[in-house]
Amino acid sequence: MTAEKPGARRGRGERAGLTRQRVLDAALDLVDRGGLKALTMRALGERLDVEAMTLYHYVPNKEALLDGLVEQVFTAAAPAMDGAADWQQALRSYAKALREGLLRHPAVLPLAASRPAVTPATLDGVEACLRLLTDNGFPLGRALHALNTVSVFTIGHAVLEAGLIAGPQDPGGRSRLAELEAERYPLLARAAREGAGVDDEERFTFAVDALLLGFAALRTV
Repeated sequence: MTAEKPGARRGRGERAGLTRQRVLDAALDLVDRGGLKALTMRALGERLDVEAMTLYHYVPNKEALLDGLVEQVFTAAAPAMDGAADWQQALRSYAKALREGLLRHPAVLPLAASRPAVTPATLDGVEACLRLLTDNGFPLGRALHALNTVSVFTIGHAVLEAGLIAGPQDPGGRSRLAELEAERYPLLARAAREGAGVDDEERFTFAVDALLLGFAALRTV
């Protein structure tokens, strides 16, 4: 048996202990460091020390790889959905974890905002959440509305926090509020002075709690 030359890259048939999860972990690390433009099959193969063609054993194409990045963030946010779970706490935990995951991986935000859940692992999480909601009195349609509302709101909030639309700004536009004419806008000027309503996490938590209260009131109406 001949020894492998130092630095030699493994070929198509030599999978080097790869798994789909390891490929997705490496892909997420690439986009964290260099954005989505840095993610190519060639760059990913180099990172894993395999030929790019080897990766197709685990992800059939680039689109499947992008779907896998969305899966990484959403499955990490999935709360426990056992029969004893409280549906409000489960959705609250999901929203909190999803926001944190998206802000930790902002390069994935455009994908999360534009690609539906399609991988089995992501759909498993959706199914489990729908089961929890329907077991707690939600008609199926309203269960879907509730889950989609929390997801879309969380993604949108994270997009704004990450500055993907207008660029990073001070929380709540506090500096702009401070420049307003106090006589004409006394409440806004006071908010700027006191820092009222400018904390992103506080605003997010307040909105999620309000959504959950609304869901509870409307689930069986």
